[in-house]
Amino acid sequence: MNGFIGEFLGTMVLIIFGTATGAGVNLKKTYGNNAGWLLICLAWGMAVTMGVYVAAAFGAQGHLNPAVTVSYAVFGMFPWHDVLPYVLGQFLGAFVGATLAIFQFIPHFKATKNEAEGNSVGIFATRPAIASPLYNLISEVVTTFVFIFVLLNLGDFTTGLKPFIVGMLIMVLGVSLGTTTGFAINPARDWGPRLAYTIWPIPNKSGAEWSYAWVPMVGPMLGGFLAAGLQFIIK
Repeated sequence: MNGFIGEFLGTMVLIIFGTATGAGVNLKKTYGNNAGWLLICLAWGMAVTMGVYVAAAFGAQGHLNPAVTVSYAVFGMFPWHDVLPYVLGQFLGAFVGATLAIFQFIPHFKATKNEAEGNSVGIFATRPAIASPLYNLISEVVTTFVFIFVLLNLGDFTTGLKPFIVGMLIMVLGVSLGTTTGFAINPARDWGPRLAYTIWPIPNKSGAEWSYAWVPMVGPMLGGFLAAGLQFIIK
């Protein structure tokens, strides 16, 4: 239960900060409107930092990401019996975090009349800058590979200032490799908020773009397996 609760609360914190930043930047009549990609990347990085600290405080390892949990388990770095509670906590936490952000910004969804004005699923889930399924998949694989390979070489990244280092890693990924697809690197981070956007009666919302959602699911999982596999071989 500690793993489930920690991952649930940590992922919830991660997603509420990250998606609220997306809403604040994109929706009309907020103080953060049009603040830009750099702010979004910084906010997601610090969101991960805070989420890791919260998860660790409740006895979890601060994965916040099924691509981390499953790839670690496949290569013997995490017990299989903890995989299901971790992954359930991550997806549920992501859904709840996005839900809280949605209701925080209802007046601003009402003020933002359509997708052209910024009211889109892109506030909550990833979408490619240029739609090209193969290269979008490659982008997610490569970005997640780099992310998890660095994590593996940080050791226990829940201690001391290491969560801050993880946040800085997220930020640098965002401003570099993440500029092509919005760097999901985390199936829960994409699917939980995408589902919340689909289910809740958000004013003026557009489509949830589920036809693209396989990319932020498959790409991060493949990238995680490759990173963990390489680490297993060289260590």
